[in-house]
Amino acid sequence: MEKKSIIAMAILGGLLAMGMTGAAFILGTQARKAVSSKPQATQITVKGLAVKQVKADSVEWTLNISVVEPTFGAALSKLRAVRPVVDAFLTKEGIEKGLWKESDESVTPHMVTVYLENGGQRQEQQGFDASQSITIVTKDLERIVKANKNILAVQSEGHPITAGDPLFLVGNLEEIKMSLIADATANARKRAIEFVKQDGVRVGVMRSASQGSFYILAEGASSDSDDYGGVYDKSTINKIAKVVVTIVYNIQP
Repeated sequence: MEKKSIIAMAILGGLLAMGMTGAAFILGTQARKAVSSKPQATQITVKGLAVKQVKADSVEWTLNISVVEPTFGAALSKLRAVRPVVDAFLTKEGIEKGLWKESDESVTPHMVTVYLENGGQRQEQQGFDASQSITIVTKDLERIVKANKNILAVQSEGHPITAGDPLFLVGNLEEIKMSLIADATANARKRAIEFVKQDGVRVGVMRSASQGSFYILAEGASSDSDDYGGVYDKSTINKIAKVVVTIVYNIQP
């Protein structure tokens, strides 16, 4: 009976040993598969930059007439008396009347702040304001630059005329933006390739992309921000256009 027990124990021990060996083989195989299938570097995120020189192709310039008189009628009459001065000036400068865009004449109460003896204050009407604006939009940039300088002579004669700064505009902004996005995307891929070339891997397909700000800057200006929004300089004729993109690429062995 004891001999049979010893034999049974030996058989059980053998079966357990075989089971443990099989389990170890299976676990080892699975571990090797897990290691071999584990990704090394899966992606890389880079920024791409594109910059190009652009030039304004149109300009917007606004002149304002503004007078203050005691009565409504006097304010309107003064406004209409000054208007021919503006017309004569624009004609002298060679700015065609077809380019003028006139606002309606406006007459409103002229309100001033009156300070009271007790320290308070109140609004009080003292006459009327009359105003009108004339806006010129043209592609003749140099003519407006010249007129903007010459308006000083008219103002020096005491005429109630003010002139805004010329706004130099770029007409094909969308075309410029798309061109810059293409260049910035190419720049991003070039940067990604440079980053990984020492690691024996290669840059794969694009996983995602986002555009940062689109800048139109004065020539010589700079912006270190790549936030959404951007800047549109209108003070200069010669400008710098800039786009930053952020791209995520797959990395392949």
